Amino acid sequence: MAELRELRQGALAPGHRADVADALVERSGARIEVDRRRGRGAGLNPSGRFEPVSREVFDDGWQTLEELPPFRTEVQVEKPRSIIARNESPDIPFDRSVNPYRGCEHGCIYCFARPTHAYMGLSPGLDFEAKLFAKPDAAKLLERELAKPGYKPRPIAIGTNTDPYQPVEREWRIMRQVLEVLRDANHPVMIVTKSALVTRDIDILAPMAEKGLARVGLSVTTLDRKLARSMEPRASTPAKRLEAIRQVTDAGIPAGVLVSPIIPALNDHEIERVLEAAKTAGATEASYVLLRLPLEVAPLFRDWLLREYPDRYRHVMSLVRSMRGGKDYDAEFGKRMKGAGPYAWQIGRRFELAAKRLELNLTKRQLNADLFVPPLGHGVQLSLL
Repeated sequence: MAELRELRQGALAPGHRADVADALVERSGARIEVDRRRGRGAGLNPSGRFEPVSREVFDDGWQTLEELPPFRTEVQVEKPRSIIARNESPDIPFDRSVNPYRGCEHGCIYCFARPTHAYMGLSPGLDFEAKLFAKPDAAKLLERELAKPGYKPRPIAIGTNTDPYQPVEREWRIMRQVLEVLRDANHPVMIVTKSALVTRDIDILAPMAEKGLARVGLSVTTLDRKLARSMEPRASTPAKRLEAIRQVTDAGIPAGVLVSPIIPALNDHEIERVLEAAKTAGATEASYVLLRLPLEVAPLFRDWLLREYPDRYRHVMSLVRSMRGGKDYDAEFGKRMKGAGPYAWQIGRRFELAAKRLELNLTKRQLNADLFVPPLGHGVQLSLL
């Protein structure tokens, strides 16, 4: 490895040497060969943080290692008891969400949801992108929960943890079934996705939007196709996401753009360009989130950065830590989404000025919860009287 050779020869600056050494140590043992992870985001597959033991693979020189197959997408069925997840976070504009899938085939290296795979005894690394869980009963569960006495409707967010329109949705169609339940109940929904597959459901979303029941946000991280392919290997290309904004808008569905995550010294120079492109495509709202590196995401991202952009490694991580109190991540409410410090302030002002110049966020459309009708379909207990 070039980095290891430079480290041994003392060719790296002292500060950079320490950073590279840390990353190489984290990489050892959990690193997966290129041929096995081609088309994936993570280069590591470390054991989950709850596992009692950690396994390492290494070559002892006797050439006894068997050839392992490439990581292929596997989908298991999950049977949850409920489908609506609730939160009380002051950082996000919703208190309930639905996740049709666990894990995400898009493989975004920065995904803050990766650590959740550890709860399944799996790795937040390659397992997160290759070993997925589908919830085929999601629509029935949702119908039952919406019909409960005393349920008070408020917008349900979908796509806030893992993407509901990831590639496996083409086969499983769970998201579409969920939307059909929400449509029939006149229940408001807001969707965030990185996939152009959202346009498949325009026939459901457009009538809902006419009643003020739906809006869609497309996450556009970069306009650089090469960076996007490396950072978000199985998500739609930036051009297709912008085209999806256009199609959604043309259908009368309110569309916004989420510039997320903003990564200093990697894609932050594109803030204005992304907003301009989204505005041209028809977006009326815009927001952003700073790079978040909770738990296992930090070593996975550092490994990716060292692998793909070794010349920027020290600069990027230095700026990230300058916005996170000297750490890779700060989970404090009020700071975790936007960061703190001069560089975070600069990013925020740039975003605000660009959005104002482009006349984005002039009005925030509130979804309508007054039309809600409790479902009386399959799986719902009928009233006795």
